[in-house]
Parts: sequence; C-alpha cells; structure tokens
Amino acid sequence: MLLTDTHTHIYYHAGTNKLQEHLQRCLDNHIERLFLPNVNSASIKPVFDTVAAYPEHCFPMLGLHPCDVKENYIDELNNIQKSLENNKVHAIGEIGLDLYWDKSTLEIQKDAFRTQVQWAKDLNLPIDIHCREAFTELFELLEELHDEKLFGILHCFTGTLEQAQHAIDLGFALGIGGVVTFKKAGLDNVVKEIDLKHIVLETDAPYLAPVPYRGKENESSYLVYVAQKVADLHAMSIEEVAEITTTNSKRIFGI
Repeated sequence: MLLTDTHTHIYYHAGTNKLQEHLQRCLDNHIERLFLPNVNSASIKPVFDTVAAYPEHCFPMLGLHPCDVKENYIDELNNIQKSLENNKVHAIGEIGLDLYWDKSTLEIQKDAFRTQVQWAKDLNLPIDIHCREAFTELFELLEELHDEKLFGILHCFTGTLEQAQHAIDLGFALGIGGVVTFKKAGLDNVVKEIDLKHIVLETDAPYLAPVPYRGKENESSYLVYVAQKVADLHAMSIEEVAEITTTNSKRIFGI
C-alpha cells in the first residue's frame, strides 16, 4: 500500500526531532509521498530544508497563501518567483482566496492569484488552491482564467456536490482531508457521490485532524484515517483507495 499526502505543512517541524518522528510514523503507515506547500517567503527555507532531508518522500510547492496577501504582496511574490527560478517544484501553491479572515483584501488576493496562475501555466505546473468562504469568487476567477493549461487540486474541499462538480468540470481534483470524518460536516455525503478518479487525499497537518484526533494537532500519519473513511464511503478496501488516489496524485504532480 502506498498513500500520498498531497498537502501537509510537516516542514513546520524542520530542524527538530519532531520532523523525523512524524515522518517515521508516516512510513510506518505506508504514507511515503508528502507534498509541501509554503505559505509566504519566510516558509520557503523550511520547505526546502525538509525536502533536502527527505528527498525521496517530500516534494515542494511554492506560492503565496491568500491570508499572507497583504500590503507587501508584490515583494512577497517577487521573492517567491526568484525561488521558483532556482528550485524545482511540483506545483504552485498554496494559492487562492480566503474571505474568512479579511474581506478587505479580496482585490489584491485576486491579483496575486492571477499572477501565480500565470506562473503555473508558464511552467506547466498544477496549482494547489486554498478556498475559504469564497467559492463564488473563486469560480468566477477560474472561469476567467480557464484554458487547457489550468489544472490542479482544490485543497481541503468542503463544498457541496454542485461545487465539487463545478471544480471537476474546470479540471480540478478535490483534496479530501480530515473534515470527511466529521459527523456533522456533510462532506461524507458529497465524497460518496464523487468518482475516486477525481479525488486525492491530504491532511493539511497540523490543521484539521481527523477523528479520532479531532481538535488536536494533526500530522501526516493520520492520513490513514482519511483513507479509511473514503474507503468505507465507497465500499472498497483502503488499499484500493490508496492505489487510486496515489495514481491521481502522480498524474497531477508528474511524479
């Protein structure tokens, strides 16, 4: 069995014993591929330090998180773009829109998103999208930017079946994480209706730990609980879910 965590911030533990401990627990649970999205220019170094320490298991993405799109976002984008010129990455992310924390930055969030989507197109890379309370605005942007070069993952998907289908129609896979295990979230009912060829698995560690660790610090080794829930919903084995979702991740990331 080979599982892939398509979105984890395990690099938050770079340079500490926790990193090795977390990764060993991943390997013990057959989670051997981890994709690491940075969030701003300050997080670039820990991402690449982690990748350098575990090059067979950790793979970098680069982007500017919408919550880090502030007054200095042009400088941030320039710094990240310089890193793109000097490092191999497997996606642009995480990027997107977030109207939960600050609605006043929507226009510059959109500007940053457009810029980074163009990077992805120029480099023939997928994008890894963060969307919180902004599906309407995000889909408008994706429709605007849609072409044969636009593809990727809608990370931490928690939307409706209609929104899921819209994302799929635009060429995106759905990143399913711990929320699918939450009893009242309703995501389980959506995932049950989605063909697994459109799904990849993720943890978003250290956030959104699945049941039975809900409310505690998440880690990538907990991906097995997400995979098992998806397996239960589709009445198949966790091994089958692992094979399908890892194959999907290879198609998207090219590795």
